Amino acid sequence: MSGGARTLEPWRWLGVPMLQVLAATMLFALPIRLWGLSLPEPVFAMPVVFAWAVIRPSMLAPVGVAFMGFFLDLLWGGPLGLWAVCLLIAYGAALGGRSMLAGQSRGMMWAWYGALTALALGSGYLFTMLDAKGTPGLLSVFWQFLATVVLYPVADRLIERFEDADVRFR
Repeated sequence: MSGGARTLEPWRWLGVPMLQVLAATMLFALPIRLWGLSLPEPVFAMPVVFAWAVIRPSMLAPVGVAFMGFFLDLLWGGPLGLWAVCLLIAYGAALGGRSMLAGQSRGMMWAWYGALTALALGSGYLFTMLDAKGTPGLLSVFWQFLATVVLYPVADRLIERFEDADVRFR
């Protein structure tokens, strides 16, 4: 197929994006400093989580979302299950609002993506507060939110690539 919709083989729309997320997350976790600043730590899994919910319901997608969340917990040293739950909350909300997301403009989809990113990061903020019995830095959470929201074109590209591939939903 050229340029159009791709087939919905699980390795193509689930496996490859998940491996790309894991690689990008590991790359940005390296202790590299440019002009005295470290690289931002966006949640690279968010665009994939959003796109998977929009493209089509699947039994494998929540397993992939949980796997990416556990990977983030292990890499960033957080409590095991924190990011898995936060990403699954966002995935569930996107899946629940899937009928509202259908046919929306790019700007509106970006707004929905931003709202779901805020939901995931807000959940993480609240769960971290409960676990640590203190508050994480709001400024760092805001920068992580901003860095993650900027990644929406990745989700848009994934949606564009696979949204018409499943003939059952045409």
